[in-house]
This record gives sequence, C-alpha cells and structure tokens, in this order.
Amino acid sequence: MDSALPSSLTPHAAGGARRLLSNALADRLFALLARGAAILTLTLLTGIIISLIMGAWPAIHEFGLGFLTHNAWDPVQEDFGGRVMIYGTLATSIIALAIAVPVSFGIALFLTELSPPWLKRPLGTAIELLAAVPSIVYGMWGLMVFGPVLARYVQEPLQSLLKGVPFLEALVTGPPVGIGILSAGIILSIMIIPFIASVMRDVFEVTPPLLKESAYGLGATTWEVIWNVVLPYTKTGVVGGIMLGLGRALGETMAVTFVIGNMNQLNSASLFEAANSITSALANEFAEAAPGLHQASLIYLGLVLFLITFTVLIFSRLLLMRLQKNEGKRV
Repeated sequence: MDSALPSSLTPHAAGGARRLLSNALADRLFALLARGAAILTLTLLTGIIISLIMGAWPAIHEFGLGFLTHNAWDPVQEDFGGRVMIYGTLATSIIALAIAVPVSFGIALFLTELSPPWLKRPLGTAIELLAAVPSIVYGMWGLMVFGPVLARYVQEPLQSLLKGVPFLEALVTGPPVGIGILSAGIILSIMIIPFIASVMRDVFEVTPPLLKESAYGLGATTWEVIWNVVLPYTKTGVVGGIMLGLGRALGETMAVTFVIGNMNQLNSASLFEAANSITSALANEFAEAAPGLHQASLIYLGLVLFLITFTVLIFSRLLLMRLQKNEGKRV
C-alpha cells in the first residue's frame, strides 16, 4: 500500500509539472511577442523619421530653417517656403479646438448628468456616428452647403457691421465665397467633436457615484458637482481627449482641402482668407511634383507636420504629468 501511493501520485505530479512548464513557455512567448510589437513600432517610427529627413534633405540644405518663415511657394523658380501651410494648419486646428472643446464638454455634461435615461443611448450613438462619416463627405458638404451659408449669413453681415472698425475689419475682409481658414476650422470642429465628446463622456462616467451623490447631498448644484468633483477626478482623461481631437485636426486632409481655398499666398489676417494647410498641399501637389527641390520641399512640409504633432504629444504628456503630480501633492 505504501509503495503504491507514490506511484499513484506520480502521473498527477508529472501532469502538474508539464502544465507549469507549458504556462512558463506561454508566458515567455507572450512576453517576447509583446516586446517584439513594441520594438516593431519604434523601428517603424524611426524608419519614418529617417525617410522623411532623407527625402527632405535637398530642401533642408537649400533653405534651412528659413523654410519655416519664408512666404513664397513658386515651383517654377524653385523658391519654396512653408509659412502659409504651417499658418493654415495651426490656425484651422486652433479654431477647431476653440469650437469643439466647449461643445464636447456640453454634450458630455448633458449625457452624464442631465439627459433622461431614454435619450442617453440614442443621442450617444448619434454623436458617435458622426465619427464614421468619411472626411470627404464633410468636405463636399462644407463646400456646397456650409460655405455659401457662411458667406451669406455670417461674412457679409460681419463685413457690413465692422466696416471702418480698426483691426476687426481686417479679420472679415475678403470675397464672400464661403471658403477659407474659418470655414476649414468649423468643418474640422464638427469632425473632432465626436472624438472629444466620447472620451469626455466615458471619463465622466467613471467618476465614483459616491463622490457626486455626496456633493449633491451637501447642496451642490450640477455645475458645482461637475466643476469641483468630476473635472478634478477626470482631468487626465479630459486632457487626453482634447489632445486626441487636436491630433485628428492636425492630420485631416480631404475635408480641409475642399474648403480652405488652397491658396499658397497669405495676403491678410482675415479669417475668411483663402489659405493652405500642410496636408492639403501634400494632397494637391505631391503626385505631380517633379523629383528634386519641389518634391523635397513637400517632404519637408511632411517632416514639419510630424514635428508639430510630436511637439503636441510631448506637451500633452508634460501637462498630464504635471496634473498627476499636483494631484499627488494634494492627496
């Protein structure tokens, strides 16, 4: 009996050992795959940077950093500068954020705190569906429908109202055709609202109900609960959602190409001035650009856009780290 007992346990022990070995191998394989995915991502990123620098090198060598502030874009004379495209990219993105952030905040606030239960799901789904609309559809709608409406009911009345007013008159000058920086910024804001609103709604919903109920129990209003309880608890996610929308605005191509005007000269500071952006310049000219300085200048623009996006990412990370550090000090 005593000699049979160890022999009867041996298969079980062997099976357990095999399972442990199998689990250890699976864990090691999973770790290698995860590490390989991270290394592959970094390798691709490095390859993109190197290829952009190599492709843009003729323009970098010819124009240097003066390319960023030079206003000309003349393929015939091979005189290139990215000031107009950079200005158009930043201006449209800033306008888009200025419109989209408060609207998205209001949408998220309504869905999480004020909306009746029967309306939450259909309204939230409808907002998310806006993100599924192709960008070229937004561009066509902006060019054929929104642009004329903006020119007739916004630009023309503003030009009449602000005529002769210093500085403000310059902001609304230009032919009332409905395309330009403001039009592109508004279209971009409509496109990024679903992204920012969805993130804000999701982070608002993760706020512990106990915190909000306690604030309501102390007599706080809905706005006080949002401002003093929900936002401090979810500020990291809110900033992340805003940066997600900014990245979407910086990289948008087709919708901006339809409504920004694609003008490589900047004649005034008007919001209705036709301009250009980095992405629209690349979409319009890259396929027809001759090898040489023209093509290198376009790749230089792509490198500048990459650096702008990278700078925004670094700024957002630093901001998030500072918010987390301040929160830790408070705790």
